This record gives sequence, structure tokens and C-alpha cells, in this order.
Amino acid sequence: MGRRKRPLEDMGITMSWKHANVFVTGATGLLGSWLSEELVRRGARVTCLMRDWVPASRLLASEAFSRMNVVHGELEDHALLVRALNEYEIDTVFHLGAQTIVGTASRSALSTFETNIRGTWNLLEACRQCSKLVRRVIVASSDKAYGSHEKLPYTEQVPLEGRFPYDVSKSCADLITLSYWHTYRTPVAITRCGNLYGAGDLNFNRLIPGTIRSALANEAPIIRSDGKFIRDYFYVRDAVDAYLTLAEKMLDGRLEDRAFNFGTEVPVSVLQVVETILSLMKRTYLKPAVLNEATHEIPRQYLDCTLARQLLGWRSKYTLEEGLAETIEWYSAPLERAAVA
Repeated sequence: MGRRKRPLEDMGITMSWKHANVFVTGATGLLGSWLSEELVRRGARVTCLMRDWVPASRLLASEAFSRMNVVHGELEDHALLVRALNEYEIDTVFHLGAQTIVGTASRSALSTFETNIRGTWNLLEACRQCSKLVRRVIVASSDKAYGSHEKLPYTEQVPLEGRFPYDVSKSCADLITLSYWHTYRTPVAITRCGNLYGAGDLNFNRLIPGTIRSALANEAPIIRSDGKFIRDYFYVRDAVDAYLTLAEKMLDGRLEDRAFNFGTEVPVSVLQVVETILSLMKRTYLKPAVLNEATHEIPRQYLDCTLARQLLGWRSKYTLEEGLAETIEWYSAPLERAAVA
């Protein structure tokens, strides 16, 4: 677990972000915290939209947070979004804010649709109204936007056919985003990522942080499914690399109205992930409890990232074992473990 971390500048990102005015929604979440911190480190002026104060958020504990502008409010507040883009003269938008938990979405479809769908069109409309300022908008969709298809892996040409509330919210937000390009020429690009994981994920009903927390407590990990579900597990540092690479490439005007798959292209079962974590943590004596009660989830899903390689020159750098080792290290540290307890 003492593996030397690669600086993101060594991962193919070369453009200077100095003095860029960047707006990040969902900045206190897993990807948002890593992306916002990296943008600040590169010299960008970051303004983040914050709905809830989350004391255990990795972002709030970072030195970078003291150098960010914070707008308190919700994606559902269109006037607030227009004000933020105008007053902070935003030129780049990363829209990561969303309700991201499948189980929560199933329990509360209305709030999920309000945040993920209405929140997206509110932000895009605000960007359209501030078109003299905003030069690029990167919207986080998801591999779940595709829904369930027999043919694997998914390419970007696969139809968006979400069926369950979370999946549908992402299908809709994805299509709405593209409509703003075709109708208003709003400079948008879409990311469809695999299952993100990494240090700072506080949603412990997710497989990886939940398993790590159980192992730290010397308890059997819980698997809600039958353990055979297949996913593409995508490390957050690779995701930051992907988002920044896409944003930089957008400036030549040739990648607007595009959606890109981002992942490792290595399908792994839920049980394999749990076993890898237990092995890295030297807890192989713990046997996972397989509940086989997961509902409203897609059994098999992973991505083809050929387009990202061809048009962006991007590919993932981290293996599952490397990403998990760094993630476990964060949760195992004394200060960070306090957020797990």
C-alpha cells in the first residue's frame, strides 16, 4: 500500500488551467472533490456549488478548499445558477452534481428526477443564457444511462434505454444535454463512466467503501447481490485524468456534442472485487455474506473506450489492485478512519 502516487501531470495532461474560471457541481462528492482539488492545484479559480455541508467530505479537509469560492444552493434553483455563472465569469463547467445511489433513487424517484433531470436542464439553460462567458460544459452521465443490453461491451452508439429511476434520470439528462448542442450550439460533452471508486467516498452502501469499512472492523463484508454482477470499476484518479483531458480537447471545437465512455475495459464481478480488497487488507479469513437481494440493477455492464483512445489519446492507467491499494490506504489512516467509524 506504500505505492508512489503518480502526479496527474504525468498522466498526459499538459494544458495550463491557470486563471480559468471553473464551476463544479457536486464538488463535495467523490469525483468532485478530487477534480476540484486538482483544478485549484493547476491554478484554476474554482467555484463550487454546495447543497449540504458534509463535514467528513475529503474536499473540506483539503488545503485547496480554502482557495475556492462556494455558492450555497441547489441545482433546482435556476436563478442562483445564472447568478453564479455571471458573477464568477465562469468559462468552464463540470456538472457532476447528482443523486448517484441506485437504492436511494428507487426509494425516492421524484427527488432523483428533480436533481438529475431538472437540475441538468436548469444548469444548461443557465449556460445558454451566459453563452458569452461559457466556453465548454462537461456533463457527467453514466454507463447506467444505456440500460441493459445483451451485447457487451457498450459502445457510445448503444441506445440510451434506462428502465429504473436512476438509469432513466441519466438517460434523460444525457439526451437533454445533447439537445442543447443541436438546438443552441451550447458547447457540451458527455462522460459515461464505469463504477467510480476511490478515497473519500462516504456512501458506504457502495461495494468498495462498504467492504473496506467492514474489513477494518473485522466484520464480514455484505454483498447485496448474488456476487456475480459484472461491472467496470474505475479509479477516481483515472477519472480526473479523463475529465481534464476531455475539457482540454474541447477547446478546438471538434468534440462538442460528443459522448465518451471512460473505464478500464476490464469487467470484474462483485465477488472478485471483495476478494481483492480482503486480500490486500490481509483479511482473507473474512467470508462475505451474500444476501442476493439487490433489485433495480443491471446484472452485466462494461464499456468499450475505443473512442476515447482514438479522439482523446486517453486510456486508464491504474489497475484494480493499484487503485484499491491507494483507496484502502486512505480509509486506514487515523484521521480518515474517523469518517468511517
